Amino acid sequence: MKLTSLSYVLRFTFSTLLLASCSALGRPTLGTATPVPPTVTPFLSPTVVWFPPTETPTPSALTAPTATPDFLPGLGRTLFTDDFTDPADWSDLGTDYIRDGRLILAASDGMYLTALHNDLIVADFYAEVTARLSLCRGADEYGLLVRAIPVSYYRFSVNCNGELKADRITNSQRVPLKMPYPTLDAPRGSPSEVTLSIWAVGRELRFFLNGHYQFSVDDPVFPSGSLGFFVRAAGDSPITVSFSNLVIRAVNPNP
Repeated sequence: MKLTSLSYVLRFTFSTLLLASCSALGRPTLGTATPVPPTVTPFLSPTVVWFPPTETPTPSALTAPTATPDFLPGLGRTLFTDDFTDPADWSDLGTDYIRDGRLILAASDGMYLTALHNDLIVADFYAEVTARLSLCRGADEYGLLVRAIPVSYYRFSVNCNGELKADRITNSQRVPLKMPYPTLDAPRGSPSEVTLSIWAVGRELRFFLNGHYQFSVDDPVFPSGSLGFFVRAAGDSPITVSFSNLVIRAVNPNP
């Protein structure tokens, strides 16, 4: 009885162990997990742009070109010319004279000399004349007398240092209208030649050298008068300037 019970116990224990072993073989064995390294995201290489796009400029509005100012508007017919052959047309020249189609003004050191046309009266006009410098240096002056009577006129001056100026002379008293300033259009010294021009309309007078505009003055005092020339010897040497080819034209103030 005891042997039978012992045999039964042994068979039960063996069966239990066998079932446990089989059960263990059927289940996966738990092991240590092998770490997987993270995937590194590669950096993108910059793409070279060989012809980068540029900003398209916004087209600007078209600008109309500015016209060159017309400093000689309204020129009309020829009113007067003088070939300088008749001394009676000009005021007493004293030591000066007319010869070979030229009015010649010669002044000794320190003297001022003028010549006005005796019968000419103009108001609005354009006039030009050629001045030839035979003796002239430094501050010696020559030029035009405009809307003139013997003791009152506008005086446009050029000196042999290449400077210009304008004055109003009233009863021999000088009022500066344009202070002296240099210009490349004025000859320096002698011998030389230059064309003097004046455009006068109303109270505005414009002065030119060799056809190049120089300056304007605005003055209402003298509305009309004659035309003339002058020279002045500023130093201790004489000045000699001759004038030729005088032409005076009408000007329409409202062309």
